[in-house]
Amino acid sequence: MNHELVIVLDFGGQYNQLIARRVRECNVYCEVKPYTMPLEEIKALNPKGIIFTGGPNSVYDEESPHIAKEIFEMGIPILGICYGSQLMAYTLDGKVETAPVSEYGHTEVEVDTTDVIFDGVSEKTVCWMSHTDYISQVPDGFKITAHTPVCPVAAMACPEKNFYATQFHPEVMHTAEGMKMLSNFVYKVCGCAGDWQMASFVETTIEQLREKIGNGKVLCALSGGVDSSVAAVLLSKAIGKQLTCVFVDHGLLRKNEGDEVEAVFGPEGHYELNFIRVNAQKRYLDKLKGVEDPETKRKIIGEEFIRVFEEEAKKIGAVDFLVQGTIYPDVIESGLGKSAVIKSHHNVGGLPDVVDFKEIVEPLRMLFKDEVRKVGLELGIPEYLVFRQPFPGPGLGIRIIGEVTEEKIKIVQEADYIYREEIAKAGIDKGLGQYFAALTNMRSVGVMGDFRTYDYAIALRAVNTSDFMTADAAQLPWEVLAKVTNRIVNEVKGVNRVMYDCTGKPPATIEFE
Repeated sequence: MNHELVIVLDFGGQYNQLIARRVRECNVYCEVKPYTMPLEEIKALNPKGIIFTGGPNSVYDEESPHIAKEIFEMGIPILGICYGSQLMAYTLDGKVETAPVSEYGHTEVEVDTTDVIFDGVSEKTVCWMSHTDYISQVPDGFKITAHTPVCPVAAMACPEKNFYATQFHPEVMHTAEGMKMLSNFVYKVCGCAGDWQMASFVETTIEQLREKIGNGKVLCALSGGVDSSVAAVLLSKAIGKQLTCVFVDHGLLRKNEGDEVEAVFGPEGHYELNFIRVNAQKRYLDKLKGVEDPETKRKIIGEEFIRVFEEEAKKIGAVDFLVQGTIYPDVIESGLGKSAVIKSHHNVGGLPDVVDFKEIVEPLRMLFKDEVRKVGLELGIPEYLVFRQPFPGPGLGIRIIGEVTEEKIKIVQEADYIYREEIAKAGIDKGLGQYFAALTNMRSVGVMGDFRTYDYAIALRAVNTSDFMTADAAQLPWEVLAKVTNRIVNEVKGVNRVMYDCTGKPPATIEFE
């Protein structure tokens, strides 16, 4: 791509893609690369700036990720975050030690507003800390630009060489003025102009897909969710009738969803593409019988997707490419580079070793959810589809804790339908990032009428998020929760208790498994 570029070097933290997403929000293109990338390759990319990420290690341990000191001699501005800040200090002969007091969570930080990174930032600002080590002595040429009562170097800077570092995470939404800090880095330190726009992405991607696919036949995995829908329309714009979309109804969809997807993309729908619906409900239930481990469930569901596509491909004839709606957060949470694996995604970690296709095409792989939505609007996809509630590939399989059965699917479908209906009636659906009902594996004693019950508990989840990498639990009106609870207990057979999940991400994930 002929865009100005900022590189994020991955040292094993979980916010690596989030840093890239925040930089892109500043209209500056950004990619994540492993910290092992040779310096010659970094130089060849001609980045305007480099950001070191966080990570779970201690920089003074020999086996921890390190980087050659020569990177600081390339004349490229560098921002170190968390572990990245400690790595900068350690490599440039400062001192890093185990902190007398660890910091985790919302922390008030005092900053030097004369420093370019903190230009326009409040003198006291709330930031997200997550560290057990700290910089006890800054390298020569650096000045301390922020501190907390227990962290003497919450930020440091060497303006002469354009080196900056923050012990806290400016990229997460919990850091109140983090976007301002990152914007200051990419614009005022790196000198970026901001040329990353979704319109140019759409145009370039369609051209690249045409060139790559040529006259080949393409099979698209269509779930009806935002990601796969945008991928499908992007491909249809590029290659038209060479595209066949296969919609696998695995029986783990929300209530009525299979019919809704067919209504949009099928013969009576808006788009010119070949549409095939495969009803594979029994097949999935048989495969998932007795399986309780969430990772195993994800991989079974993912592999069955591929098996179904292979079968459909054979019916169609020679198929050259398989298209999937994989997006950037899927990639990082499945373990990109040296990052820890949080969970496998059906279209990343669940792929079997042997796939009967020439190649897998993932046109959205480098995009975040909000960018995917922008692409959808650029493509002319109706807003009600673009802003549809997110739904994971494994579907209700990961919203049912433990074994998946037909009875449990019915329970969670009905409970989720009631929940979404009441959220919409209350007029608060537009302001929420994601909301759904999940079925716990907990059964408890209750009383209904004059009878003792021993039934399941439903957990309701609602979060506010802009990027799906971090999220806060939504504070829903109590009257809405009360109405939802009353309806679920009375209308859904097998449920006698409803709970609300108040946990943010981190430490939880948005989905339950």
